[in-house]
Parts: sequence; structure tokens; C-alpha cells
Amino acid sequence: MAIPFDPKELDIIGETPSFFGTMNPVYNYPLTAREAYISMLKREPVWQMMGGETQMFSPQCNPDNAARAFIFDGSGDTTKGGIDMFGIDWEYVEQVGGSMVRPGAPFLADANEWRDKIVWPDIDKWDWAGCAKANEDFFKKDVYVVAWFLNGWFERLISFMDFENAAFALIDEDQQDAVKELFMKLSDLYIKIFDKYMEYFPAIDGFCIHDDWGGQKSTFFSPETAEEFIVPAMRKVTDHLHAKGKFCELHSCGQAIKQIPNFIKAGWDIWNGQPMNDTHLQYELYGDKIVIGVIPEAFDAETTPDEELRRLVREYADKFCKPGKPSVVNGLWGIPRPYSAELYKQSRLNYYKK
Repeated sequence: MAIPFDPKELDIIGETPSFFGTMNPVYNYPLTAREAYISMLKREPVWQMMGGETQMFSPQCNPDNAARAFIFDGSGDTTKGGIDMFGIDWEYVEQVGGSMVRPGAPFLADANEWRDKIVWPDIDKWDWAGCAKANEDFFKKDVYVVAWFLNGWFERLISFMDFENAAFALIDEDQQDAVKELFMKLSDLYIKIFDKYMEYFPAIDGFCIHDDWGGQKSTFFSPETAEEFIVPAMRKVTDHLHAKGKFCELHSCGQAIKQIPNFIKAGWDIWNGQPMNDTHLQYELYGDKIVIGVIPEAFDAETTPDEELRRLVREYADKFCKPGKPSVVNGLWGIPRPYSAELYKQSRLNYYKK
């Protein structure tokens, strides 16, 4: 989007909290943060997204959010743990700040059992109207609203079978057909749920769906396995959301450079990898096909002189703020004001095309 930079844009006109509680400056933007974020996803970036341009939404009416201790809405509900939409019991673990299914007693011993044992949720019985009323004043009008959805496809299989059994089911010829059918049926359910989200919460601009595929050093399964079993199910959902005018973000933890071609095939618009990923290399290889969250060069915010911060910013912007090949800042919370101001300015200059 061709909007020339005006130095008056650097005036700070407010602050907005990040997911981690730090405060991000709100500059005198030439358009709203929501408009800029959407423009970035359309590969017409205006400035570098730094985390203050979005609002997370994870509603109480979806049972998974209480079970996973992940309610972010206007209800005030702080439930941590409990029964998810499939009747699976999640236990909140205070030490890690999240919930997990207690291992050792899997709901399914074999993937073929799902047709007889799984009871599919009746989402029409969820309190959609009550949740919509509780969130009447929750949404900000000038930021990009992203609905987070936990327990994607492989994660859901883990919740049914435990990790080892779920991983084995992907390579066991006797279970593979059952897994494929289950994943596609999950996609049908998720589409129905997302349609409800869009009906009752029209402020939603996009969806961020969780499906962890890797650990510290490598992926849980081969790219060929992911392409055969998970990508088609994901693509069914992303195609539906794109047809509705919504954007699709994948939240997938772990080392995943081998899987990025599958993320692209599955239709995801953006992915933010964890620090074990070489996000600089990933941007270089795939940034023209999927928006990559790039982790800046490390620095000590308390001791690094302002001029050094500005130098680091200029180098970062020249590498990762390219017209037609946008990125977003990833893994940098509590951004020092000299850093964010310089990055905003430099990215505005770099992204502007006459």
C-alpha cells in the first residue's frame, strides 16, 4: 500500500498491552492497525507488525478453552482444566501454566476405535448467544482480531491416544485409513464451529489454529507423512475460511523447517516459529509464499546503547522488510522504545513503493 512516511507518525498517541503483559506504543499511524495487518497479509505491507496490532480471542463457550486454561474473552471466566468438547479430561499443571491429558490411560487404544467410541459434540447446545452478549464490549475496533483455536489434528489425536500411540498410528498400515477419516471428520466439525464463531463474533478477522508438529531438534513425523495425513484436512479448513474472507495462521511449536512446504500446501497465511528455528533462513527460503515470524538478533535491552539498537534495527529492516515479501517480528516482547520507533520508521521507508 503506497503511503509515504510522515515523521509525525512517530508521535506516540497511546499504548496497548501485549499477550505477555508488556505495553506496546501506539504511533500516529496513517491507517488503523487492523487495516495495516490485513494489508500485510495481502502482501502489501505498510509497516512492520510488532505485536500491538492484534487482539486475541478465545471464547468461554468453547469447552476446549476452559479445559486448556486458555479463555481470553470478556466473560471473566478463569477456569483452568476440565472436560473438553469430546469429554476428555484435562488437568491444569501450575508449574507449566497449562493443561494436559493425564497420560497412561488413553481414550483410544487403536485409531480404528474412533468410529465406535467418539461422541461428537453438539455445538448447537453451546451458549453462543450468552457468550456473544458477554463479549459485546470486548473487541477493539482498530486492531486485527484473531480467534485462537486449540487442539488441531495431530494434537487432537494425541488427546485421544497419548503421544506415542498417536505417532505410531500415522505409520501403522492397519490404522492409517482410520486416521485419515478421523482428520477429515474433525475438519468438518471445525468448519461448523468456525461458522458459529463468524456468526456470533463478526469482529473476527482471522483464525489461529494450533497443531504442534515438532520438538527441540526435529519434527515428530516426516514431511511425507504430514502431506499425506494432515495437509488435506488442514486445507479443507483453510479453503473454507479463505472463501469466507478470513485469514489463517498456524501455531505449530517445534523445529519445523522441513515442514514449511506443507504449511504452504495446507493454505496457511502466516506462521511464527519458536527460537529453535532459524527464522532468518526460513524467511529467505519461503517468505515469498508464507508470512514468517522473524526473530531479531539478540540484544540486552538494558545495556545496549540506543544508537546500537538503531543500527540493529536498520540491518533487520533491510533484510526482512521487503515490499511484496513481508514478515512480522517474532519472539521479542517488551520492545525498547528506541528499537520500536526505529523499526517502525525504517520499515515504513522500506515498504513504501511509489
